[in-house]
Amino acid sequence: MPKIVDPEARREEVVEAVFRVVRRDGIEQASLRNVANEAGLAIGSVRHYFDSHTELMVFAMRAMSERVGARLMAHLETLPEDPRKAAVAMLCELLPLDERRRDEATVWLAFAMAARTRPELQPHAAKVHDDMRRLVGRVLEGAQRLGRLPKDADLELETERLCALIDGLSVEAILQPDRIAPETMTRVLLRQLDAW
Repeated sequence: MPKIVDPEARREEVVEAVFRVVRRDGIEQASLRNVANEAGLAIGSVRHYFDSHTELMVFAMRAMSERVGARLMAHLETLPEDPRKAAVAMLCELLPLDERRRDEATVWLAFAMAARTRPELQPHAAKVHDDMRRLVGRVLEGAQRLGRLPKDADLELETERLCALIDGLSVEAILQPDRIAPETMTRVLLRQLDAW
């Protein structure tokens, strides 16, 4: 009797292998063959689910985005109880504060850099970029409604400023992991939020 394979579970296995290869060796090493080896699969098994390297990379980018998005949505449940705490928790999901988020940030940075020169990846990187700005903008709109941000604040500018801070902290933590501790990143974020 042939073995029954759950297609979603198999795609998840392959995506996890992509993430491991990218994290360890860089995106240029995430070929279908290397990913198949990492997943312990025949390359034909990977090709059964992904016709091309581009399709695999796009799927992995979406999977990363959906994973972070699901965690962000979970924080929305606490929003009515303590809006500030929920907002801080959501923004902290965007920082590499633990091994899981550091790994995700490392992989995401590799994807974002690849999208700079690979047109087929650019729309997906742009969507994640836009989604982050929308999230930060909503957090700041909420802060303004609660009186934590001045009524005359330029929300568009403040959104760019906060996104730049989060991006800068993330890149620094990935490129110089021994120079900035998670506690420091959290303190910098809180200082910025308290400055309003």
